Amino acid sequence: MSLPLAPQTTHLLYLHGFRSSPRSAKAQRMSAWVTEHRPDLVFACPQLPPSPAEAMRLLEALTEDWPRQTSALMGSSLGGFYATVLAEWPRFQASPAVLLNPAVDPARDLEAYIGEQSCWQDPQDRFFFRPEFIEQLRMIRCARSHDPQRLLAVIAKGDEVLDWREMQARYQESPIRLLEGSDHGLSDFEDYLPDLCRFLRLDGKNPSI
Repeated sequence: MSLPLAPQTTHLLYLHGFRSSPRSAKAQRMSAWVTEHRPDLVFACPQLPPSPAEAMRLLEALTEDWPRQTSALMGSSLGGFYATVLAEWPRFQASPAVLLNPAVDPARDLEAYIGEQSCWQDPQDRFFFRPEFIEQLRMIRCARSHDPQRLLAVIAKGDEVLDWREMQARYQESPIRLLEGSDHGLSDFEDYLPDLCRFLRLDGKNPSI
């Protein structure tokens, strides 16, 4: 006897990392996948402001009317931290989330980046990361998940920016795909994209990792 299928996802929110944008390789690949396989899907990948408080307000407004039972989250690095936070919002408490090398303590890690910064995808696109943004990050609560099985952490031992051991410890109660090599940007993203889409209920099949 087979288990009933979970409701297929109708809305997907992708959150990019610090100094990144919707033009990142992974965001662009997800957009292309949606265009090819799920043109009916509502796919949102907003440019996040450098202010964490503003980013949270933007995401709250953007997803205000999203359905509780058929939404999903994907976030990379700082976006993975944000996705972990959003997964505990009432509107996302039934949503699967894929976290790609998620930041565990961005308030600590980003103190070294206070000042003028540029976007990875376009060095001419510059912004100022202000000291008060660190306190905003500290104020964003990232409680332990009430249902950690909804969160799939993809963690690369070859991450040159974040400590894979810290990520593994943070998400130890969740399913983890631990990559022996790879890198912070997950240059081998294509290799496991089908499994991630299945976990996010994008293909109408039961998730399995």
